[in-house]
Amino acid sequence: MTSQVSSPAEQADGAGGAVVGGQRAPGSPDGKEVRRLDRVIIRFAGDSGDGMQLTGDRFTSETASFGNDLSTLPNFPAEIRAPAGTLPGVSSFQLHFADHDILTPGDAPNVLVAMNPAALKANIADVPRGAEIIVNTDEFTKRPMAKVGYETSPLEDGSLAAYNLHPVPLTTLTVEALKDFGLSRKEAERSKNMFALGLLSWMYHRPTEATESFLRQKFAKKPEIAEANIVAFRAGWNFGETTEDFAVSYEVAPATQAFPTGTYRNISGNLALSYGLIAASQQADLPLYLGSYPITPASDILHELSKHKNFGVRTFQAEDEIAGIGAALGAAFGGALGVTTTSGPGVALKSETIGLAVSLELPLLIVDIQRGGPSTGLPTKTEQADLLQAMYGRNGEAPVPIVAPRTPADCFDAALDAARIALTYRTPVFLLSDGYLANGSEPWRIPEVADLPDLKVKFAAATNHTLADGTEVFWPYKRDPETLARPWAVPGTPGLEHRIGGIEKQDGTGNISYDPANHDFMVRTRQAKIDGIEVPELDVDDPDGATTLVLGWGSTYGPITAAVRRVRGAGLPVAQAHLRHLNPFPRNLGEVLERYEKVVVPEMNLGQLATLIRAKYLVDAQPYNQVNGMPFKAEQLAKVLKEAIDD
Repeated sequence: MTSQVSSPAEQADGAGGAVVGGQRAPGSPDGKEVRRLDRVIIRFAGDSGDGMQLTGDRFTSETASFGNDLSTLPNFPAEIRAPAGTLPGVSSFQLHFADHDILTPGDAPNVLVAMNPAALKANIADVPRGAEIIVNTDEFTKRPMAKVGYETSPLEDGSLAAYNLHPVPLTTLTVEALKDFGLSRKEAERSKNMFALGLLSWMYHRPTEATESFLRQKFAKKPEIAEANIVAFRAGWNFGETTEDFAVSYEVAPATQAFPTGTYRNISGNLALSYGLIAASQQADLPLYLGSYPITPASDILHELSKHKNFGVRTFQAEDEIAGIGAALGAAFGGALGVTTTSGPGVALKSETIGLAVSLELPLLIVDIQRGGPSTGLPTKTEQADLLQAMYGRNGEAPVPIVAPRTPADCFDAALDAARIALTYRTPVFLLSDGYLANGSEPWRIPEVADLPDLKVKFAAATNHTLADGTEVFWPYKRDPETLARPWAVPGTPGLEHRIGGIEKQDGTGNISYDPANHDFMVRTRQAKIDGIEVPELDVDDPDGATTLVLGWGSTYGPITAAVRRVRGAGLPVAQAHLRHLNPFPRNLGEVLERYEKVVVPEMNLGQLATLIRAKYLVDAQPYNQVNGMPFKAEQLAKVLKEAIDD
């Protein structure tokens, strides 16, 4: 989506919702007041078994179908079933939706739905004064409160006086609504998330038909459970409509001006990346082969691609990370578009085979969905700390191109771009996404097939070199003079038999060579091939008079752009540029950096891009770093930029 400043509301992307009007809904059966907002941020929070991710997903889907722009932030523990009622076991889902173009999941929720005391305590620090808090009072008993350190009930001791508190016995109301289904109390309680979803759907006038259809499909083999969830969902809607505690509902109009004409759908980063890989294989007219070992947060790509055999996709769930990339590289040798997906710990295990792919000069996509580290680290939290690993994490001189998407929807285009580079230059390519992009979602304009790039390649089909005696032979390392790519010969092609392996090769012939001069030439040639990759020049958004440039990469795009809007809205000039290609850098990057007195580089690591920029261009790039497993907040970055400009 194109982001542009067009209103004060847009300049305040990520802030709390603003009331832009209030009126009674014409013909509303309950006669309650309806207030119109330009944006809202809602956070659902509860135990990891309370279905908060499902609740958030369904609210998001209905919001997308309604036509709002949106951005989401799922946040959940690494354990499949984290300890119930504890702070580490809290799972949350934040959704920011608006009637205009937005960029982030929002800094702070306008509405917090807390299913238990742990959910309230874990999230209350993020909730601004005056916000709505909906709590499930049935869980606020002595033991659950004591488990998280509440000596007295926060619902009664006045500690929540600064908020609009809505105590709702969600569990009791759900069980009562389902009393005719013959379910045990424990079984009925599981539907309380649907009751909460129904209540919030009423509050914000969300469509409901798709959610009911989804529930019938999800529980098709257990129709009684499907109907129980639907009844709970409807009961939540009816409760909002009839109770006096909710005297106001809210409308957020569709974002009709935010999107170019087209067909849109809500999409997560991992799903967009999966579709991008499929599109790349179709545009290249090559079978797609995924060799992968399940790892959070990359596993969704394996799950999704396994559903698309009709597009010639073959997925192999390997016994470990090394086997996964070995199979993918073997598929690339056999003429397929080879892909392996992983996260940081898996990249470490794959490093030797990535070096082999550099030596073999075969197209291979290494998709790294970054997460917090080191070692196992924070499996479900986000980080950008694998940049230097992708750049240098191999023995010897083994350069690999690096491409990084900026938003969930951009993962589709980044996958196509990475495939273009891999196929054109015969090289492995790193695609660096992260947990924030992978699990977050936004509207995506479905592209026309005719607009997708042509990625078709020509396999070697005949000999390509004549010896001194006139003999026609095939040299596997005879290069294209423009790209320095070697020919791609599919095994079994008559007359094109050739030797491959990890030991250094003789230029042209591919024969094993220990000659020092040849090794020096091959090392420099492989580097020159990567340095010569064609990437677009860096685009700079620069108002007149800016002396400070904020430079980012990957998923920091949304928070940085939202922060830039705020700073400009305050009358301060600041320039912005965002890198998709991190190896090689755009050719004009050095010239861009020289134009500014100050360069600020926000990253979710300890300054990896800043280190590369300082080393290569000898500029005093100032890092601003965060490694808490969460994305930046727009206001946080805006403050940093204002200080840099004023300094």
